[in-house]
Amino acid sequence: MTARRRLVRVPASSANLGPGYDVFAAALGLHLELEVEETGSFSVDAGDLDVPADRSNLCVRAFEWLRPADEIAFRIRSDIPLIAGLGSSAAAIVAGLMAADHLYELALESADLLSHAAEIEGHPDNVAAALYGGFVVCSRTGEATAATRLDPPQGVEAVVVISKDQVSTEQARDAMPESVPVADAVANVSAAAELVLGIERSDLGLIGRGLGDRLHQPHRAHLYPRSLELVQAAPRELGAIGATISGAGPTVLVWCFWQSTGNVVSALRERVGGWAQVQRVAFSATGADVPEL
Repeated sequence: MTARRRLVRVPASSANLGPGYDVFAAALGLHLELEVEETGSFSVDAGDLDVPADRSNLCVRAFEWLRPADEIAFRIRSDIPLIAGLGSSAAAIVAGLMAADHLYELALESADLLSHAAEIEGHPDNVAAALYGGFVVCSRTGEATAATRLDPPQGVEAVVVISKDQVSTEQARDAMPESVPVADAVANVSAAAELVLGIERSDLGLIGRGLGDRLHQPHRAHLYPRSLELVQAAPRELGAIGATISGAGPTVLVWCFWQSTGNVVSALRERVGGWAQVQRVAFSATGADVPEL
């Protein structure tokens, strides 16, 4: 009897996107691939990735959320940087869930996979972008999680500045204040509305105005001062539409009009020197996928 085998490919993601703390995210063209196969014994092969090779591995934990992995071999490949704010944990969670779903033909709805993934991750933004692709707007009502998908805006490209520094999600969340001034909350609501309209209409002016944030980035500035300097310099000095801290940071997501992307990349590389890697990465319209083997 032929052993069952499945391959899952999941994109990276950038969350928050400025004003949309725990609500907005976008899928990016970096990927994690998880191959699972019924071999009769449990194993994890993650190559050179600095991740656990036992049941504490996040791909395995997500898989076992749905089914035991006693007889499954896991093979993991990824070009998503770890602990950088690019959704590496969300990609692993979505990959594990989808691998179990497809290997055992559970036929789960996307909404069910999103609910499971958000429960494991603790928030829905990254996992929703990884699952659906494009841009997502997430919400929670009681225990229910929902996400609305938008296509990437036309003519807008992404550049990521990946710092060698690391900021844990726990550090970033601990830096958040318990309350914010009403003026800051109003500013973020305004920016979030403009950003959604800008993405939907491919309106660069609205997108640029919609990337402002007064809710989380200023309170985390001490965790990634060089990254926040880039965010502030991107529209004024570097020729970009704007920039945002990617998730918990310290990676910076720089938003560019396609005709300016090359010049922005050159300016960024000259500015960051050796403390970060600059990489042109497409916004991905495609979410998690299970290619034919």
